[in-house]
Amino acid sequence: MNGDRWIFFDCDSTLSAIEGVDELARMRPDSVFAEVKRLTDQAMNGEIPIDSVFGRRLSVIRPHEEECARIGQAYIDQIEPTALETLGRLRELGWTVAIISGGFLPAIRPFAQFLGIEEIHAVDLYFAADGSYVGFDEAHPNARNGGKPDLIRALRAERGFQKAVMVGDGVSDLETKSAVELFIGYGGFVAREKVQAGAEKFVNRLADVVGMI
Repeated sequence: MNGDRWIFFDCDSTLSAIEGVDELARMRPDSVFAEVKRLTDQAMNGEIPIDSVFGRRLSVIRPHEEECARIGQAYIDQIEPTALETLGRLRELGWTVAIISGGFLPAIRPFAQFLGIEEIHAVDLYFAADGSYVGFDEAHPNARNGGKPDLIRALRAERGFQKAVMVGDGVSDLETKSAVELFIGYGGFVAREKVQAGAEKFVNRLADVVGMI
């Protein structure tokens, strides 16, 4: 995993149609789902800081370990239609493919395995022996605004890759513009105005990324 060209993909609403945290909230009463979805949309649209909602949503949902596994399958069931084809083509062209997400590692890991992606940077959750929610990795950079570009810079320093591309739908993805050679906004599931305005390129199908890099 030490190639000189890396491409980073957001997970939720990019590689898959769903927002994992919203789907976890959907397993709770309607009032919880409505509140969590409102906070998610505000954070992804850049209206409020991510770190102001990250722990708050989890403390309301308190997801069980088994529920996270169900979200992992939901990611697979609602995969972006051209994702597998696109990732395969990128690998053929010599790109190292990675996921960088503010989503939850226990849910994203099985999806990443399905996609054949070994390099996953997402926020870990902690569970008790009975699977009940205990907490999350509060130090993870992806749990705050500005964390994704910081993480990409750290990876570049560690791994030494020469070119980086980011593909994503949210404002936290757009923030990586300062850390990559190209930011491609994705709007196949949700087209966010700030992302569309700020992106150097914008696509509605992941397959279109291949011709832009």
